[in-house]
Amino acid sequence: MDALLSVRAHAITKCFGDVVALDGIDLDVAQGQIHGLVGPNGAGKTTLLGLLLGLAVADSGRLEILGTPVGRRPAAPDGVAGFVDGPGLYPSLTARQNLAAMAALRGDDARAAGIDDVLDQVGLTDVADDRARGFSLGMRQRLGLAAALLTKPRLLVLDEPSNGLDPAGKKHVHGVLTRLAADGTTVVLSSHRMDDLEALCSEVTILATGRIVFSGPLSKLAAESRELDYRLLASDPQAARRVAVDTAGVHVVEEPMARHDAQRLVVRAPVPALDALVVGLVQAGISVRELTPVVSPLEAAFLALTDPQEAGR
Repeated sequence: MDALLSVRAHAITKCFGDVVALDGIDLDVAQGQIHGLVGPNGAGKTTLLGLLLGLAVADSGRLEILGTPVGRRPAAPDGVAGFVDGPGLYPSLTARQNLAAMAALRGDDARAAGIDDVLDQVGLTDVADDRARGFSLGMRQRLGLAAALLTKPRLLVLDEPSNGLDPAGKKHVHGVLTRLAADGTTVVLSSHRMDDLEALCSEVTILATGRIVFSGPLSKLAAESRELDYRLLASDPQAARRVAVDTAGVHVVEEPMARHDAQRLVVRAPVPALDALVVGLVQAGISVRELTPVVSPLEAAFLALTDPQEAGR
């Protein structure tokens, strides 16, 4: 089992002076998995990513990366690449020159042969000879990803990889990461974008004040969520409302007054009650045209687990 783990952390603690950034966390990340980190600012996400990249070492605990125990001195583990707080680039150099310089700094000139390939993977071929100083935030993120891919990592660690990307760029990067995972590369990424995490990740870890408050599959998170609000669009809104009112565990919480949204109503229910509502609607001959969460299960869990006010409701 352990041989299939790319990351194995046990009781990891990291402090900066009096600030406890990580407080005894345990984390396993399987090979070929895209694993998401989410949490409020200051929760410890960046610190954890830094430990995985060898930019810092834990004060206590055990950390194994790709089957090798991490030592007590900062050092980039073999087979690991990525970036934290945005990629470091040379503004006066072109995209291609940046990658060549990074390959040379690593003492791996053989990687230079793969520059055109990684530029193509991240969709930067057309701007390969443009200087990085003129790149948008999204283009810089993609160039940072290209630099990481140049090393052919087995563990890819990324901080906000979709930051600054337009919809087309985000779709492109998501495709790159999905293909890497399918080929066996493990990806650990942090993001404030819940939709990105839900689209990409098979498992997520939620951090709050340096501690893990949830870690596991998204399906488990959804099953453990409290009642959620759902937008319901049915062929007969008034009849659907009556069925909702008569379904145990379902509450109608809103009927939008806007004319363009008059066909929708919002119901609040746990998943079992929502299933019963759908059955009741079908039995009543009412077609369900839309049933979507107002707030995603991941976002709802994030708020409930990291916001003391939400948790107390």
